[in-house]
Amino acid sequence: MTVAGLIALDLVAGVAVTVAWLGSGAAAAARRAGLALALFGVAVAASLARVGVALALAPAGWWFVQEKFTLTLPLLVATLLAASVLAAPRLVTAVRGRGGSPADAAVVVPLLGAGYAAVAGPAVTLLVGYPATWSTGLVTVALVVGAVLVTWRAVSASVPGLRVTAAVALATGLAGAGLAFVPAEATDTGGGPQAAMELHATRAHAAKAHSTEAHSAMGTGASSASGSGHAGGGQPVTALRGPSTPAAGGEVRRFTLTARTATVTLSSGREVAAWTFDGRVPGPPVTASEGDLIEVRLRNADITSGVTLHWHGYDVPSGEDGVPGLTQDAVLPGQEFLYRFRANQVGTYWYHTHEVSDRGVKMGLYGMLVVTPRETSKEGADLTLPVHTFAGKLTLGDHDQPFERPVAPGTPVRLRLVNTDNTPHQFTLSGTPYKVAAIDGRGLNGPGELSRTTLRLPAGGRYDLVFPMPSAGALLRADDRANSLRLTPDGGAAPPGPSATEDTSGWPEFDPLSYGTPAATPFGAGSRFDRRFTLVLDQGLAIMGGRPAYAHTVNGHAFPSIPTQLVREGDLVRVTVVNRGRETHPWHLHGHTVLVLSRDGHAPTGGPLLLDTFDVRPGEVWEVAFRASNPGMWMNHCHNLSHADQGMALHLAYEGVTTPFHGAHGG
Repeated sequence: MTVAGLIALDLVAGVAVTVAWLGSGAAAAARRAGLALALFGVAVAASLARVGVALALAPAGWWFVQEKFTLTLPLLVATLLAASVLAAPRLVTAVRGRGGSPADAAVVVPLLGAGYAAVAGPAVTLLVGYPATWSTGLVTVALVVGAVLVTWRAVSASVPGLRVTAAVALATGLAGAGLAFVPAEATDTGGGPQAAMELHATRAHAAKAHSTEAHSAMGTGASSASGSGHAGGGQPVTALRGPSTPAAGGEVRRFTLTARTATVTLSSGREVAAWTFDGRVPGPPVTASEGDLIEVRLRNADITSGVTLHWHGYDVPSGEDGVPGLTQDAVLPGQEFLYRFRANQVGTYWYHTHEVSDRGVKMGLYGMLVVTPRETSKEGADLTLPVHTFAGKLTLGDHDQPFERPVAPGTPVRLRLVNTDNTPHQFTLSGTPYKVAAIDGRGLNGPGELSRTTLRLPAGGRYDLVFPMPSAGALLRADDRANSLRLTPDGGAAPPGPSATEDTSGWPEFDPLSYGTPAATPFGAGSRFDRRFTLVLDQGLAIMGGRPAYAHTVNGHAFPSIPTQLVREGDLVRVTVVNRGRETHPWHLHGHTVLVLSRDGHAPTGGPLLLDTFDVRPGEVWEVAFRASNPGMWMNHCHNLSHADQGMALHLAYEGVTTPFHGAHGG
């Protein structure tokens, strides 16, 4: 069974154990000794089964069982033993008719006590998550003891030491609750040295406010990028800007994007209220050749929450990264900001707002960034196809219904698939074999031919498919039949193309870790790492902006309370990302490309896999690494932007870099 399956089975077992113990206690209270004894047997068996599930889950990693082995299972086993010693013999006596009442406190209280302890299992997993702390343990024990005392008092006129025990339980619970509000450490050095510096961006400024709809932006505009105010010593992020000239042989590519509300008309004729760049969704493409200088002037006409431009997957200087409250202020209506960076990375990328980004991207504030080699053939069909759920309809580009493109047979075709949504999308290509030439903009080594394969594209991710145009045409489908692109032969009769009704449900899923040809990499799993970070992704109660909330968490904390990851320039950094939750988390580190070292303990068997966004599915453990070669302050977050908005985001900071910005990052 998979780790995700064992996680689900553990929750089912926890519920079954709870029902059995509480049912046994309720039956005893109702003087139904035979039913109570039978349910007692079921409860013991279910409890042992739950222990077995936890033991089966343990080899996947301590992260998946920590709260079980340190808190909930010991509590369950202790109450099971108490019920077996105190209640079981009395139930057997009552069933045999040898006297005694199953409704005695010595029977009911241990049985229901075991039930209360059983409730703690799924409750702690679902409500608190990883890790179980002293706060979790104290509150849990206090609640179980309190429930036992209330039950005991309800079935018995006298409870020895009631007041003292109740006072101790109350004090324990209050102590645990108080510990929950103790601030986390400001930084995580990953085992490296602690810098003697102020991380101005990660505590004081972010804790002031955090909202998807409000942003306490200070004055912004182009002038804010050159501000010099910063806390303490070090280099301000505003000094980390792009160059002013292209590389030798390159050109300057200038673009102006104006963010404004507009009504857009989809290919079906449907009109949709949108947030746009230049009145279009997607926004105008930003294109360049390798070595060019890209200059983009962002203006805000009327997006009241503000906008920025983040260059997803492009390792721009930190001051160009477009993160409000960290690298700049949000651009408010009537203001502008100039972004400038050199087109050093060839490939398929995209841009989007990072201010109130969950809502902003959904509403249409995104577009494509494509950089081609300087010496490249202009012949061929090169189509960029962002997939986006817009107003409830799946769109490919601006098409919300199946569409066609004529291409002459034999023409080289490149389909650039870009997932701008929060969740994965699945693609199939019928009618021709093809290769995945690049993932996340990075070319693959020795890609082989694929056919009859399902491509699962993570949120924020990109696949480049290449093939010669077949004489009968080809059909690209997104999410089975939700939308499609048919490439039709251009010029002359052709045999029938692939069927739009072909069943692709049984096609195997493409695995990037086993695709391509192995090659040497500058570092690998056996390298000596300067920093090691572990990010355990979960869901539970956490402090967000000074208030308790049910959040998407990292190591038990939610933004802005997650410790900042601290690195030095030149460090080799290893990151373990663990998903012990119930949803997929597409993980995205700004400003860096990571090399995949392993997934679930298995190293890649294909070509080197360099990514900027990778799907961590429930129960999976990914290990990735990167060289800290781009100084700045960076977001590190789930690219399901609703998860990031609900707490699953943190910062990575280089030693000596500070920020003058104080506004809350709005999503």
